[in-house]
Amino acid sequence: MPGYTELITRAYSVMFSAFRDCKDCGLELSRRTLLDHAYITWTEIFMFLLCAVMWTKVRRGLTVYIFEPFAQWCCIQPKDVSKMPESAWKLVFYTMSWSYSTYLLFFTSYSFFQNPPSVFYDWKSGMSVPTDITIAYLIQGSFYGHSIYATIYMDAWRKDSLVMVVHHFITLALITFSYAFRYHNIGILVLFLHDINDIQLEFTKLNVYFKTRGGKEYLINDVLSNMGAISFSITWFWFRLYWFPLKVLWASCVTSVQSVPHIPFYFFFNILLFALLLMNIYWFLFIVLFVVKALTGQMTEVNDVREYEDENLKEQKDTNDQMSTEGKHVQNGITKKKHL
Repeated sequence: MPGYTELITRAYSVMFSAFRDCKDCGLELSRRTLLDHAYITWTEIFMFLLCAVMWTKVRRGLTVYIFEPFAQWCCIQPKDVSKMPESAWKLVFYTMSWSYSTYLLFFTSYSFFQNPPSVFYDWKSGMSVPTDITIAYLIQGSFYGHSIYATIYMDAWRKDSLVMVVHHFITLALITFSYAFRYHNIGILVLFLHDINDIQLEFTKLNVYFKTRGGKEYLINDVLSNMGAISFSITWFWFRLYWFPLKVLWASCVTSVQSVPHIPFYFFFNILLFALLLMNIYWFLFIVLFVVKALTGQMTEVNDVREYEDENLKEQKDTNDQMSTEGKHVQNGITKKKHL
């Protein structure tokens, strides 16, 4: 793999050269390229919409009949009962999806992880997509379609929720267009490098929720949440900020034009991938904030620093205390007037 410096210099050189050589770049060329090289059927679009609705229904069913009753049976804190199903659902899905991506990359004949430039070997416009990769794309694409709706209407609202919605749109665009343009090989690599962190994040949050049950603290969940937070922090950097740019961006920016000269929608895909990298860096700042708070003693236990709830509760408590104090002053003033 290249280093960061080589990636930046080569990517800049190749992209600038590609832009300079593109004489008729613009909307008309984009329209022609889309019509000539994008292949997607109405049946595939229908299956995408059907599965997106299915994920929403499955989540609602699991929440109502399994996750919420289990949370209440375990007597976790009332403020966590509504958040626990979200994490449980995401843990189930991402464990399934990442396991399948791992199977494709390490237990089949695909060598995209070991040799990232191979994602563009033998690429042809309109080439057939292997069934096993098509299944992965249907699962992931429909899930992110569901996730746009879920983030707005089903999930707890957090400081980064707007960024999360943008992330889901970018991810869905990457999945849809990479499938249509037959860049599915690099798509599997991108999904593999991102899903593992979601598993660790939701696992950690679940252990935070289950740490206090029935008014008692359980050490095992405290230990697991701390281990999960440490593992999550390390793998976030390793998978999303090290492997992702040096494997995926190197292949998409540099080696792609060597394998496929004048590769369609070269700038479009690379801009989306760089946007994904910027969002990974943005979320890594939350991780750094968490680590700083933990090391400086500002945080005594694992908490999601993106959440509003604790701050709102504190502000509400301060407001109530202030109103209570003012009420006592008013009552004392009235009492004094009565005595006079």
